[in-house]
Amino acid sequence: MSPAGDQPVLEHSDSDLWVLDLWKGYVSGQPVLRGVNLSVPAGSLVSVLGLSGCGKTTLLRAIAGFERAQRGRIALGTRTLDDGRHRSYVPPERRGIGYVPQEGALFPNLSVQANVAFGLSRAQRRTTVVGELLELVGLVPLARRYPHQLSGGEQQRVALARALARKPEVLLLDEPFSSLDASLRTTVREEVSALLRRQGATTVLVTHDQEEALSLADSVAVMRDGVIVQQGTPAELYSTPVDARLASFLGEANLLEARFDDGWANTVLGQLQLHPDPARAPGLTQGIVIVRPEQLRVSLSEDSTEGLPGTVEQCRYYGHDALLHIRPAEQPGAAALIARVRGEQALAAGTAVTITARGRVSAVG
Repeated sequence: MSPAGDQPVLEHSDSDLWVLDLWKGYVSGQPVLRGVNLSVPAGSLVSVLGLSGCGKTTLLRAIAGFERAQRGRIALGTRTLDDGRHRSYVPPERRGIGYVPQEGALFPNLSVQANVAFGLSRAQRRTTVVGELLELVGLVPLARRYPHQLSGGEQQRVALARALARKPEVLLLDEPFSSLDASLRTTVREEVSALLRRQGATTVLVTHDQEEALSLADSVAVMRDGVIVQQGTPAELYSTPVDARLASFLGEANLLEARFDDGWANTVLGQLQLHPDPARAPGLTQGIVIVRPEQLRVSLSEDSTEGLPGTVEQCRYYGHDALLHIRPAEQPGAAALIARVRGEQALAAGTAVTITARGRVSAVG
């Protein structure tokens, strides 16, 4: 990424959203955003994933125009929305960006239909746009109800329809499903994702939920301490994270010491092929590799003598699958390895097993 001062020419779609070297802080403390770079291609759903306090919501508010950048640039296509130097700033109402806050923020005294129509001109309200949006989100039968008469999922769909009513170029969603219970959350986020894709909406979704980010987004940008540490497809981030901390954040991970030799890693599990990674120093001879639990194969010791011997210490059973914590026999002081197996393959603590690994692994140093 070019530094903000260079003001690079962006040769992309007029609806691509760009954040370049963005800084934002408050008088009372350290910067919340410390050089954020983010790209959101037109028509895509990009998730900004991170723990509470990492700067996700501040980033979203800066994109929306509710916060002014101190340095850097926010651009929608070739149009600069904020250059961080007070020379070019577009106010929120002129950005063409829709914003759905965490709780939806519906007006309690307005019906569903009136909430969706809020912000439209009189002429727009006389068209069929409100009815079409209610049909799109499946709320036509509830048009005359009030927010307190709706479920949490229905309220989120009303908030989404209201944001879409003004035909925004970009839609920002701030933890939109966090207030829903677990069973409803899965259903609503799948419905919302399908709706956004039908609309071809360019969307930025902020979340702290790894499963949500990986399952919904075309691209995931992981935020930590005010910076984006890595952005890529869900598969890229999961299989080739930039560091061990990110690997563990995105799911269960086994971190193994390794010696590297010509594209291979020598570990306690034997020789494992490395993912091609041009960012890894060619001269690196040793470091850490990531082996995901689903890459491990577990056999009863009585059935197989191949692989690393160990003993099951714990079994976490989830029905469809189970996680086995296995203590390697040859390294009693080492951390237990975690293996994911099918639910019917769950093994009791104390069971003697052997472990092998398959698939490529990623080096993180």
